[in-house]
Formats: sequence, C-alpha cells, structure tokens
Amino acid sequence: MSDSLLQAIRNKSAVIGIIGLGYVGLPLMTAFVKSGYRTMGFDIDQTKVDMLKAGKSYIKHIDAAQIAQLIREGRFEPTADFGRLREPDCLIIAVPTPLNDTRDPDLSYVEGSAQSIAATLRPGQLVVLESTTYPTTTRDVVQPILDATGLKLGQDYFLAFSPEREDPGNPKFNAAIIPKVVGGIDQVSGDLAEALYTNAIVQVVRVSTAEVAEACKILENTYRAVNIALVNELKMLYDRMGIDVWEVIDAAKTKPFGFQAFYPGPGLGGHCIPIDPFYLTWLARRYGMSTRFIELAGEVNSRMPDYVISRLMEFLNDGGKALKGSKVALLGAAYKKDVDDPRESPSFVLMEQLLARGATLTYNDPHVPKLPKMRHHNLPAMDSQALTPEYLAAQDCVLIATDHTAYDYDFIVKHSKFVLDTRNATKNVKAGREKIRKA
Repeated sequence: MSDSLLQAIRNKSAVIGIIGLGYVGLPLMTAFVKSGYRTMGFDIDQTKVDMLKAGKSYIKHIDAAQIAQLIREGRFEPTADFGRLREPDCLIIAVPTPLNDTRDPDLSYVEGSAQSIAATLRPGQLVVLESTTYPTTTRDVVQPILDATGLKLGQDYFLAFSPEREDPGNPKFNAAIIPKVVGGIDQVSGDLAEALYTNAIVQVVRVSTAEVAEACKILENTYRAVNIALVNELKMLYDRMGIDVWEVIDAAKTKPFGFQAFYPGPGLGGHCIPIDPFYLTWLARRYGMSTRFIELAGEVNSRMPDYVISRLMEFLNDGGKALKGSKVALLGAAYKKDVDDPRESPSFVLMEQLLARGATLTYNDPHVPKLPKMRHHNLPAMDSQALTPEYLAAQDCVLIATDHTAYDYDFIVKHSKFVLDTRNATKNVKAGREKIRKA
C-alpha cells in the first residue's frame, strides 16, 4: 500500500486535499499546484468556498486571478462537502488551534477534522497535521480517532506532523521556499510525508518523530515570544529613563554575532506567537512542571496594551485633556503591517480599553475595511475612516497600533494634534516631532 502511494506522490498523480482554506491552507495549496499536483480544498465556511469558486480571494496576498486560473484549469477544487475526503490521496489538516477562555488548548477544529477524515478514510491515504499544537497531539489525539476505523497505521493509512511556517505579508518568503520540518508517527509515514513535501517545498528537514516536529514549532514561537517580552520590558524601563529603545536596538544589531533584533509593540498578535507558549505551559502542568520563564514572558507581553493606554493618558493629560470624552483614532486593526489578518491583534484589546474608559473611538486600516467579529472581543460594528486632513485634525490623539507602509506618516503628523506611536513608524518624520510621543 505504501509503495503505490509513494509512486503516486513521486509521479505527481496523487491528489492533495487541504482541510482549512485560510492563511496557511491557501498558500500551501498554491505550492503544491505549482509543483504539478492536483489539489482539493475543504472548508466548513461555504462563503469562502463560494468566493474561491467564483475566482475571488479573501486573503490579500493570495492573487484572485491565480485562484480563478487554477479553478478553470481543474488544478484546484474548493468544496464544503467533507464526504469527498476519500478522494485525495494525501490529506493535510491546516485548521485553527486557538485557546479557550481559560487559556487551555482548544483542539476542537483538529478533532473535528480527524473525525471527518475517519468517516471516509480508505486504505492508502496519508494524513498530515500542520496545525500548530503541543507535542503528542498527532499521536494521542489524531491517531486514536483514525485507528477507530479499524484501519492499521503504517499499513493501511499513514500519519505525520509538519508544522506550518507561514509569514503573512512577508514578500521574501512563501510556502514553497520555507524549509519544512517533517516527522512521522512511524518510519513509513515519515518517508511518505517527506516525499510529499520534497516535491513542493525547497527543503525538507526530516526529524525522528512527530513529537520532535511538534516541539520544534513550539520552540520557534516561544523563542520569539520570550525575546519580544524582553524588549517590551526594556522599553518600559528605558522610557522611564528617557532612553529611546528603538535607537538602542538599532545600535545593538550592528553587532555581527550574538544578537538578533526583536522589537517592542502594543502587544502580541497573530495566530502563533500569543498562543503557542501557553500550549507549552499547559503541557508542562500535565507533567507536573512549571515553565516560569515562559509564563513571565506571557505576562509581560499581555500587559503591553495597559502600558500603551497609560502612556496615552499621560500624553493627553499633558495637553490638559482626560481620556474620557477624548476623540481617539486608532490606526491599524491587523496584527502586523501590510496584512489583512486581524487574529489576536492587540488593536482589539486597545479598542476595548479605550471604549471602557469613555473615549470616542474610531479607526482606520487600509487592509481591514470593516471591523470583523472576534470571538474573544465584543466591539461595536465599525468601518474604517478615511484619513482626511479634517478627520485627523478632529482627533485629540492618533494612536498608531500597526505600522502599515501604506500610511503617509508625514501627512498624518502634519494634520494631527497629537500622535502616539507604538511602532516607531514616525522615526523618519521631520516636521511636527513635538506632536509625537512613543509608547
């Protein structure tokens, strides 16, 4: 069974099915299509499926014309019919793995996907989990669901883990050119998964087990979270000392070894960095251990919106204004610059705090025209406001939360009364610097 599947993978007659057509699934689909595979995409959101079938893209950096062409040529077929999961030879799970209200892992999307696969699982299929999760998930959560079908792992079906490594909005990297870590539940599963990704990705890094691959992803994002917490804490200290942390970082990164630059901000955003360290701390508790270093980093990062609001209140107070009743324009709803992805964006926390303190809040984001519904935030419906001179002048403060390159910062500073900059976006603005504060 494995030999015939391996042959199909190598000659690219294997059909690839991707469950979850979001910021990970769609770029991965394009990588496989470009390498010569026919693909199917599965998503529970019928609206997304209908948009894709119509040749439209709901993700900014995925070209709609390319989607339309792939569908016309029959190389990509989106569907919400999970009964068709028996058709692909290789199934890749790329669904969200959020935290629940108690900040414990919510694997409901992974479990649901595994159950859907189990309902149609046939001999000769390879299943790969890509969703970021804690070590042992593939073996302890996904495998038992598939084993319940009566099919035998390593003989009838095959199972591996390969963590996604997407960086939305980064033009230097796409799914096809980012090295792929792959670990199988058993040897033959790992061999098949390695062969699959080798045909579509520039480099495959084979590791001994699925658990190593899962732990690798957690390490990558925890490393970033801890170092961001360090510079966030230093930012608060250096602000009090009258030292510009951004200038400090620029100076430090001239060292050609032993230092990697990380930057402070109003909080962590995106689906990975604010979430993955909590997966690790949850897992550590199951093993009777505490991860104090990681938990402290999480506390520092989660406090950053509070720090920004306190700086804003000081800023307004210097001008004789209270935050309550002040007009505040927040620039940027996306979690990072030049993307339309709002997941875990600190902007939503800032918005909640501003409204709770009585501010008159509006926002602008060229990539997020309407404020989306977020499961952990209860905000009123809002539309992005046009950045006209009149609009900016009417605000008591403009708060830069996301440093999109589409913004004309000279124009923003020129027409604003005050600007609070959490991203060092105004560093090159010459005129009106007396109106700028950093936070």
